This record gives sequence, C-alpha cells and structure tokens, in this order.
Amino acid sequence: MTEPTQPAAPLATREKTITWEDPMATAAAGTALPGIAFLREMAAGRIPAPPIARLMGFDLGEVAEGAVTFVGVPDESVYNPIGLVHGGYVCTMLDSALGCAVHSTLPAGVGYTSIEIKVNYLRPVHANAGEVRVHGRVTKPGRRVAFAEGEVVDAAGKVLATAQSSLLIMPGPGAA
Repeated sequence: MTEPTQPAAPLATREKTITWEDPMATAAAGTALPGIAFLREMAAGRIPAPPIARLMGFDLGEVAEGAVTFVGVPDESVYNPIGLVHGGYVCTMLDSALGCAVHSTLPAGVGYTSIEIKVNYLRPVHANAGEVRVHGRVTKPGRRVAFAEGEVVDAAGKVLATAQSSLLIMPGPGAA
C-alpha cells in the first residue's frame, strides 16, 4: 500500500500577456518583397513579427543573404515539468532561424516550409541563461528543396543545441 501524498504548497501564480498583429497582413506583405528585403523590414520593425515570435519571446536580429540570427531570453513560462527550458522552445527558434535563412535567398512570392528538422540538444537551458542567439545558415540552396543548419549559443558563447533541416520551396500563386 502506498502512502498518501501531502498536498503541495500553494504555488505563486505568474502571468504573461501576449499581443500580436494580424499574421495574414504580415504574410501578404511578404509576398510582394524578395525574402531578404521582407526579413530586413521585419528586423527593422516596419513589418510586424509573426505571432510565434511574440508568444515565445524572440526577435529577428541580423539578416544577410543565406543567414539570419534570432535573439531571445527564455523565461520560466517556457519551462518543462522538470524545471528546464522546454526543448520545443529551442527547436522553434532553430526552425525559425533555418527557415528564415532559406527565405532570405528566395524571390518575391516564393514560400517555404520545413520538411524535417533534426536537433541535437547539447546542454540544458535555464531561465537564468540570459540571452540566447540562434544562428541559421543555408548549406545548399535549391529550386525545390533547400538545406540549412544552425546552432543556439548562450551569452557565454557555449553551444546549447545544433540543428540541420531540409525545406520545401513552394512557388507562389500563378507561378509556372
């Protein structure tokens, strides 16, 4: 027979408010611009960030052709049940960086979507880790499939995770 468990002490409730702009307006703005111009406008704040970035608290930083950097400061709202930043937070930032690196090479009206992503988690991430930077870069552009890789580093420059991804290139409406 098992012993009854004692009720846990009351937990301190925390709250986080998220606001975002219409994601379809952002997507529509993107169809008229080459990928690199669209991303540079977003990094400059002239085009709103997508809701996922607001929800998870990261921003697009540097943008170059075939390479981007995202910056975020994870907090305990993205913790898993054992008191660490959830791997999904890290994977989401990596997926965003690798996808946007590919997007930076695409002409106006051409989209992309992840086919697969492989993430290697090298170190645990805590809310007190401070700023994390996610660097993504294209390793092989393509007309139908592109490949990218990246890594997550903490404020001390330690690599926390790496990833490789393949992305499907999707012609826009009316493309031959």
